Amino acid sequence: MENRNTQPLLSPSEDNRTSESYQQILRPSTSSFSSFTADPDDITPVAGVRDFFKKFGVESRKLWYLAGPAIFTSICQYSLGAITQVFAGHVGTIELAAVSIENSVIAGFSFGLLLGMGSALETLCGQAFGAGQPDMLGIYMQRSWVILICTAFVVMFIYIFATPLLLLIGQTEAISEAAGTFAVWMIPQLYAYAINFPIAKFLQSQSKIMAMAWIAAVALVFHTLFSWLLMLKLGWGLVGAAIVLNASWVLIVIAQLVYIWSGTCGRAWTGFSWKAFQNLWGFVRLSLASAVMLCLEVWYFMALILFAGYLKNAEVSVDALSVWYGSILQSFH
Repeated sequence: MENRNTQPLLSPSEDNRTSESYQQILRPSTSSFSSFTADPDDITPVAGVRDFFKKFGVESRKLWYLAGPAIFTSICQYSLGAITQVFAGHVGTIELAAVSIENSVIAGFSFGLLLGMGSALETLCGQAFGAGQPDMLGIYMQRSWVILICTAFVVMFIYIFATPLLLLIGQTEAISEAAGTFAVWMIPQLYAYAINFPIAKFLQSQSKIMAMAWIAAVALVFHTLFSWLLMLKLGWGLVGAAIVLNASWVLIVIAQLVYIWSGTCGRAWTGFSWKAFQNLWGFVRLSLASAVMLCLEVWYFMALILFAGYLKNAEVSVDALSVWYGSILQSFH
């Protein structure tokens, strides 16, 4: 994404500060926020096969230091819904179909939209951090919160009217009723998405990936334990699934906020600011452009789940396709 797309997002004072310090991107960084700094060894030519593999190993370690925890975090967060589907399959066929439709279609729609919109921060936070303006990271995150929470409020009506919408597009009455009820219970997860995705980009831009990985791992362990306890042992069924899945996402959000507010991010978080409400329209345009790219990938799989509802013995078809979809999307993440 080119820099000209992000210019309208900066106020005059922000633009001056950024342009003055933008040259820092081209120089070795001495900021305590940086994970890697440029040095002469990074640009020396390769001298032979042995030197190639040596440099390949060095660069691979740098890459996996960041990519490894990020991949692990995504797998853990996605697995929350997947584990809920697994336990729902032990409850009953209708319950599994309801969770599958809600997770894959309704929550999948909002997940793709909100994650795509939140991904606009990858460009903005990366530029601000590289330009030596870490204080702008918190402002950008708050602006994204404002936009994503407003978007979540609009999308919430899809959750509320999920049953008639599913009936309208031809899903069976049994699946529509169960999925619609479960969708209403899952509204807290929608707002957790809206808060979590900007936080993720905010922390990733500072290479603070390990904290996210630990939080996601702890949430996954507790989610698995309490899903078994509430859904199977206590027999709460879909009610227990909704309670545990909402609680797991809320736990992730709260833990990440505590980590940020504890002062570990330094100048990147200096508190709430009214600047978060400035230049919102430019931010919305960039967020929507970012969302389109991701949504086209996620919604393709969502459509397959819907088409399965038109087949004979729709409950079994939806259940089978949702299991396949889960393994594919796990790889996608």
